[in-house]
Amino acid sequence: MEAERPENNSRTSCVILNYNDSGTTVEQVRRICGYPSLDDIVVVDNASGEDSWEELKTSVEHMENVHLIRAERNGGYGAGNNIGVRYSLENLGARYVLIANPDTVFSDVCVKNLKNLLENHREAAAVAPVMIDPVFGRQRNGWKLTGFWGSLIKTGPVCRRTLCRILAGKLDYPEAYFKNRKAVWVDAVHGSLLMADAGKMLECGGYDEHVFLYNEEEILARRLMAGGWKTALLLSQTYRHEHSASISKSVKSALDRQRLRHESAMYYYKEYLQINRFEEWAARCFFAVILGEIWFCRSILKMEW
Repeated sequence: MEAERPENNSRTSCVILNYNDSGTTVEQVRRICGYPSLDDIVVVDNASGEDSWEELKTSVEHMENVHLIRAERNGGYGAGNNIGVRYSLENLGARYVLIANPDTVFSDVCVKNLKNLLENHREAAAVAPVMIDPVFGRQRNGWKLTGFWGSLIKTGPVCRRTLCRILAGKLDYPEAYFKNRKAVWVDAVHGSLLMADAGKMLECGGYDEHVFLYNEEEILARRLMAGGWKTALLLSQTYRHEHSASISKSVKSALDRQRLRHESAMYYYKEYLQINRFEEWAARCFFAVILGEIWFCRSILKMEW
């Protein structure tokens, strides 16, 4: 990556989306509210129940440079974050927006380095640090977009952990691509923590609000690419993601979470990959097998999923 001269406006906000998880959200706000690299924190409540909303108002509304917004309805991950990104740009004049799940832990140095990359590379619209999962360790959270069949394999929990590793060289970037580098260009990054140039992101349409949850990373990546922008993975910085704690609290059933994943995947396949009828039939059959597998493992084998 070849650095360029940074532009003047470097105002930065952090958008945190809450849905019935005020405890985790408040903890996040308190943890980062003193970061010098963040000018504002925008908390978007995605039409939570009254208890969660009142807890947010009581705990963070009085804090300096913390802005609390309540969505009229829960339109999902993309719709909620779009509200925060748009507010940051139009009301606060923030050029850079850090989109952070409530269950992520990151440093001020990490934020500064993400912003530096966007400032020094005008072709970049989004960047993420490397994710550390408390269960699975260091993750490859920047990946290559594939066609229909490669994407379908990644939808299944077992396939994701087995076939994807076996076919890693064909479905994703080779290990050598990341070796001894501080940052690399990738097609997509994980949505739990990323920084975006707000103007470029919204110019490309932001998150697709037809998707409630899942596949939003691939869709945003395709929108940014269509707009001529790049996405980077900053290998020199890391953050901790608490194993999808917020998602698990919002959608408690593993089967329900997988059904949501299938619904979003099918929308992505139809609208962005333009699949044919045979491919749609194959996807639906594959989804049915996955749901049966999850039910068997949880109900019969009593395994956690």
